[in-house]
Amino acid sequence: MVTHAPVVLLVDIGNTHTHAAVANGERIVADTRFASESLVLGQAELPLAKLLRLAKADRLAGAVFCSVVPRLNPPLKRLLRVRWQCAAWQLTARTVTGIGIEYPKPATIGADRLANAIAAHERFGAPVVVVDFGTAVTFDVVDAAGNYTGGIIAPGLSAMTDYLHEKTALLPRIKIAEPESVVGKDTRGAMLSGAVHGYRGLIAELLRQLKRELGAARLPVVATGGYAALMAAKLPVIRRVEPLLTLEGLMLAGMARHPAWWRT
Repeated sequence: MVTHAPVVLLVDIGNTHTHAAVANGERIVADTRFASESLVLGQAELPLAKLLRLAKADRLAGAVFCSVVPRLNPPLKRLLRVRWQCAAWQLTARTVTGIGIEYPKPATIGADRLANAIAAHERFGAPVVVVDFGTAVTFDVVDAAGNYTGGIIAPGLSAMTDYLHEKTALLPRIKIAEPESVVGKDTRGAMLSGAVHGYRGLIAELLRQLKRELGAARLPVVATGGYAALMAAKLPVIRRVEPLLTLEGLMLAGMARHPAWWRT
């Protein structure tokens, strides 16, 4: 049964995929993913309409979004305005709430990283580190004062293995999964070991250095993104895996900036 209670749309526009959700009150009730290019191809209305049906809602009180692809912002705003008569508020370094920013050029920070930091700070306090396994593997640091202070960017797992496939004659394109052993018994196994075990080593070492540089006796680490569960499975240093962390950060920022949207 469809309810007429309004919900708020949350949208994280990424380079490859867009993650969208609807929140009712203070809780995310349904989420979906679709190709980001759908926004310019006029194909995003269908997954968003289906999302509202999953939430048993038929109207939007507002929308909160972040984006790392500026050219996709106007098509999203236009779709929301025309189809749902809905205002959209964008999280950026200028509009951020819930954390401070101690960074030389705040405008260069990906807004999805700010959303992650907002949610992690709310859940785990400060200092805290977020590791996001997306197209790139990013580390975002909130210091003891509750300020976003910077991070680390490394190539993503798929980006690395796809690059090997594209730049070599004999290495295949592989699907990321848990390796059977460290020593690969075939080409696929060897590539998986380099990707998965190699990235676990990279993450563990970078987190060790972050903890030392921050001088933190306690440093919670939360993971999100497509490969978070796989990578965290054998990395005890990662405390929690939160698949909806970015969207939760958008929800918290939206509640602070537009509290009326959340009153049902």
